[in-house]
Amino acid sequence: MQTSAGLDELDRLLVTALQAAPRADWRRIGRALEVDASTAARRWARLTETGLAWLSCHPAAGPGLAPVVAFIEIDCAPPLLRDVAARVAADPHVFTVEHVTGSRDLLVTAAFADQAGLARYLGFRLGALEGVRATRSQIATALHVEGSHWRLDRLAEHRRTLLMDPVPADRAPAGPAARAPDPADLALFTALSEDCRLPAAQLAERTGLSPTTVRRRLARMQSERALVFRCEVARFLSGWPVSVTLWCAAPPGDVPAVSAQLAGMRETRLCASLSGPHNLMVAVWLRSIEDIRTFETRLAARFPELLVADRAIALWPLKLGGHILDPHGRHVRAVPVALWEDAEAAAAEEALLAPFREGGVAGAGA
Repeated sequence: MQTSAGLDELDRLLVTALQAAPRADWRRIGRALEVDASTAARRWARLTETGLAWLSCHPAAGPGLAPVVAFIEIDCAPPLLRDVAARVAADPHVFTVEHVTGSRDLLVTAAFADQAGLARYLGFRLGALEGVRATRSQIATALHVEGSHWRLDRLAEHRRTLLMDPVPADRAPAGPAARAPDPADLALFTALSEDCRLPAAQLAERTGLSPTTVRRRLARMQSERALVFRCEVARFLSGWPVSVTLWCAAPPGDVPAVSAQLAGMRETRLCASLSGPHNLMVAVWLRSIEDIRTFETRLAARFPELLVADRAIALWPLKLGGHILDPHGRHVRAVPVALWEDAEAAAAEEALLAPFREGGVAGAGA
């Protein structure tokens, strides 16, 4: 049966299965979907080759890896908007770039090692980029839910059970607490970001580790939730083609309860607490433009204390979860995730600080 103008029922279930179990082998996926393994693999190959679906992996926040997540609004000179968007999308720490409606041209989600890294990026990268007229930024004080938790479809309980892969006791991580990633973990992150379904033997070849070590480290990182896997589908075929970002304000004491309910809504892709006057941001996927009013009406009825202060509709999701997309949301290429480093920006910042290091700025006084 064909659904969503191009994805049939099996395609949708396949994407949903990979969202739930991204590294499951084709036999297990086939059993869950009631098809043979070769059919599941062939279907997935067709979807990926045409850019209609893709998988990705990136490290999660944790011990030794707690990046500052920022939402950056960029105003552009109209003739250079696409050029600015393309340059920003190429930055490895930028997860999402959307050309949107409303009082900003681009909406960017990015991660930084610390607040100083965000300041450096705003001042020395975006501030020096031709075509950027202004920027505004807010820090996520909490991420309540993000895109890796969203599901294209719903799997019956028996299908979900068949997808589960209990970690054998001899592969479970020893030690009670998560720890900072070491160089071997980082090498695994890099290999998984290129293809998160690579088997342990191929990951071992790429990282120089033994297959046994790869399996043990993967089991540990997955149990610690140190890895974020995402399976995405081209939005125009998803049945949820309209992406809207809402800036909301809720009484501070109500934010935990409101955000928990927002995070559980079917349409919600992202819900974050913000550092600015609008203390909640919600990104949702909807069935149609007309559904924006319907969705906001539901919000008002469910959360009378919540004020929707602003909204933006995505016109072109240029980058999603570290992947470059075409105007219809089809996959073009991946940009491996890494925190931003720029030697020129660091040198420019050091030059500005030099007078202060040398004893103060001439003319300064109390």
